[in-house]
Amino acid sequence: MPPDSLSPPSPPPRAVSVLTLSIPVAMGYVPLGMVFGFLFVQAGASWWLAVAASVMVFAGAAQFMMVPMLAAGLPVTAIALATLVVNLRHIFYGLSLLDKLPHQPWARWYLVFALTDETYSVLTTLPPGTTTRQLVSVALINQGWWVLGTLLGALVGTQAQVPLVGLDFALAALFAVLAAEQWRSAHTTLPLWVALVSYALAQAVMPQQALLISIALSVIAGMVLPKWLPAKAST
Repeated sequence: MPPDSLSPPSPPPRAVSVLTLSIPVAMGYVPLGMVFGFLFVQAGASWWLAVAASVMVFAGAAQFMMVPMLAAGLPVTAIALATLVVNLRHIFYGLSLLDKLPHQPWARWYLVFALTDETYSVLTTLPPGTTTRQLVSVALINQGWWVLGTLLGALVGTQAQVPLVGLDFALAALFAVLAAEQWRSAHTTLPLWVALVSYALAQAVMPQQALLISIALSVIAGMVLPKWLPAKAST
């Protein structure tokens, strides 16, 4: 009898509640989506266009950038180019998820489209064996929170002049929660230290471009450090 037949069966993959995983994202996406919908309507557009933008564009920060550009009457090509530049980081997100993305074309392309910072953070913490349905559900529910927030904000914007002061902090709080979850699921604190040191160096060298420089330094560190460190420390 082969030795493999004596080995105990591998335990089934841990059950994943996609709704539970999306709750932290909802805490940021709903209020931020409301801010976007409100600003979009206040800029002179129809409420349904705000919802359509969140359904067909779904680009987070790029959607906020789009509001003043549309109000200024800039051409669509300029807005598309600016959106491409803002979202270039998603190329690296997608490359790191190639082995995890499903093989079905419809699911693969939707996940590529819906791969925001927050969705990426959740997908990278899912256990091995997560089904295609669960992967797509995470992205779909996350987008649903954003669309819901956009709809609520757009409807408020059509009825009253309501200041939404303070809701912009929800994005910072959301990233703090996601960073904590990434830290808890990781086996090393190295990524956190790389991010902190990269931003400190960028802030000291060029404060006005600190975020861009720190992202570039973190990407370089992510490509170089795994080659220098033992396999256990680099995971």
